Amino acid sequence: MLRFWVLATLKERWTTRILVLPGAPLVRTGPYRYLNHPNYVVVVAEIAILPLVFGLAWYALAFSILNAFVLSIRVTAENAALRGASNIPDSRR
Repeated sequence: MLRFWVLATLKERWTTRILVLPGAPLVRTGPYRYLNHPNYVVVVAEIAILPLVFGLAWYALAFSILNAFVLSIRVTAENAALRGASNIPDSRR
């Protein structure tokens, strides 16, 4: 349900790429009122829970650790893009 809430909130702004739209305000509605990156909560839960459903606890642990590493890089990059958006001239966004 959280995934659908995220998608319904972002609508056409949802993408897997890191994009900052010139002049577009930061989304602060829906689940973004409570979390900066709610979609990643869903991803973390999926990666942890799905292997556990099949009794694969070691897979859940291993992939959760790998996912934490990847998400730390991704969230850092997204936050940097959002912070830097106001410092970049419109022609370079």
